[in-house]
Amino acid sequence: MTEPHHQDDKLAKARTIGTFAPFGHRAFALLWTATLISNIGTWMHDVGAGWLMTTLDPSPAVVTLVQAATTLPVFLFGLLAGALADRLDKRRMLIAINAGLFLVVALLAFLVWLGEMTPLLLILFTLIIGTGAAFMAPAWQAVVPQLVPREALKPAIALNSMGINISRAIGPALAGILIAGIGLAAPFALNAASFLVIIAALLMWRPEPRPLRQPAGSILSEMATGLRHVRHNAAMLATLVRALAFFLFASAVWSLLPLIARASEGGGSALYGILMALIGAGAVTGAFVLPRLQTRLSSDQVAQAGTFGTAMALVLLAIFATPPVLMAATFLVGLSWIAVLTAFNVSAQTALPDWVRARGLAVYLMAFFGSMALGSIMWGQVASTASVPVALLAAAAGLILALLATSRFAIGQGEGLDLGPASIWPQAPTLDRDTTGDRAAMVTVEYRISAADRAAFLAAMQAFFGERLRNGATRWHLHQDVEDPELFVESFHLPSWNEHLKQHGRVSRHDAELQDRVRAFDKRGSGPLVRHFIGAE
Repeated sequence: MTEPHHQDDKLAKARTIGTFAPFGHRAFALLWTATLISNIGTWMHDVGAGWLMTTLDPSPAVVTLVQAATTLPVFLFGLLAGALADRLDKRRMLIAINAGLFLVVALLAFLVWLGEMTPLLLILFTLIIGTGAAFMAPAWQAVVPQLVPREALKPAIALNSMGINISRAIGPALAGILIAGIGLAAPFALNAASFLVIIAALLMWRPEPRPLRQPAGSILSEMATGLRHVRHNAAMLATLVRALAFFLFASAVWSLLPLIARASEGGGSALYGILMALIGAGAVTGAFVLPRLQTRLSSDQVAQAGTFGTAMALVLLAIFATPPVLMAATFLVGLSWIAVLTAFNVSAQTALPDWVRARGLAVYLMAFFGSMALGSIMWGQVASTASVPVALLAAAAGLILALLATSRFAIGQGEGLDLGPASIWPQAPTLDRDTTGDRAAMVTVEYRISAADRAAFLAAMQAFFGERLRNGATRWHLHQDVEDPELFVESFHLPSWNEHLKQHGRVSRHDAELQDRVRAFDKRGSGPLVRHFIGAE
């Protein structure tokens, strides 16, 4: 069990880590730089695709489909991608996906150069590229804790967000210059080249070899295990609720910005690139301000401040059509966006143990991109039916109301928890050689509880039972013996014996603390009696 003063020391050390300390780790610096270059290409691509669609079909409902096609695949395939990332070598998986994306984006650039692009074809390419990104995102997020020690994780996540937003400041402006000076194919061509940079960095990165996790069942069962973990992880569940409440309404900025730029006084592709660049500049500024802000405010308070800032920016974008005000509003969007995004990312990362990290992050990304896709479609329809300003004002009001409605779901609950493996369970019994490990399993734990301790024991069990379901169990029950009221029997079911063996390694030090509180009530000197069962053939 983790001692409280040791936990406090770790938290104090994490607070003193400098903003740029992760750059002291070569692997982080290498992949961060490569990702920066790749993200510049991605933002050039996004600006090019959004502007290309306004030239092919300027209808708001159609233009916003580009944003929806970018984000929808993560919602559809994110959990499958997370389960694969938890099974496979993440480095090799990332290399293969980036190689495929290079070929797809190169073909897209060639077709745009030939002038053969159509609205339907552009949406199809965007869906394919979004699918590649969907399979890459959980693996990419899950490797961050491999690059830095845990106490440097928060600044590493902030630096990743800053890198994304530095690229957002450079990419859109560069795309606007390229579109105006060379043509619409140029941003797509440079984006294709940026994938080669990522592949080269991944080939140069040599992580310490880790034993691949042996699958405990089918890919579908592992996806279900990931979902159960998230369902019974209070810190992760709160992060998801707040993320849905924010991104559903904040998506209005991204989906409607091409139309805002086109409708502005003297608007065009150059102004669109400038507005996108200012979002990036605001986010970079926010990355420098955040460390100082985080010493005074909790992650939850930072997210609240960012939500109010985003709502204010939406109101400015709706009311004013002059470029100076639009520039100020988009800078505020970037400043607020990085505050919210960093708070959510830290909350999700610190809520998850390593064994289910990619699947848990995949669920978070599904909530993120799913709400962005749904919001893009929704705000496009509102803008088509009413107007762009009405859609922006409705989104601003929705942000504030959603924040008030979900305020009890505080984010950052996992930041003080020690989720490292405890390795406290004794070795499980060995099956005989004729019995396979794919048969269903059940474990029972018998407790002898005095009448005076019964209420406190049940309260401790109420706080503890989620540990069983988070770590692989599909069902959990607690029964009291009718003839011997002091005897309580806990039972939990698992899809296979192999899954139970994996469960032994999943118990975290935080779980161990909860377990010790429950076992302290047992009257037996030797502790509760544990029995193991497998399904009879």
